[in-house]
Amino acid sequence: MKDKELLIPHIDELHTTPLGVERIKRNLKFDSNDVVNYIKSLILEKNCIVYKKGKNFYCQFNQILITVNANSYTVITAHIL
Repeated sequence: MKDKELLIPHIDELHTTPLGVERIKRNLKFDSNDVVNYIKSLILEKNCIVYKKGKNFYCQFNQILITVNANSYTVITAHIL
C-alpha cells in the first residue's frame, strides 16, 4: 500500500499525450477521449494495487494494468491483461 500512498497525492497531476490517449483507447477498447479521468477513477478504487518498479508506477485493477511515469505523472499506457 506504500506505493499507492505515494501516487494518490499526485492524482490531479496525471496526464497523457495525444498519442497516449489513442493508445489507451485502443488497448482498453474505450470510446471516450476522457481517458485520464477514467484512469484516475481506476487508480482510486479500493482494490487497485499500485507498485513502483524503476521509473514507473504500475496500477492493476481487475484485469487492467496502467503504467504511469513516476516523475512526470504521465500515463504511458494501459492494457487488458
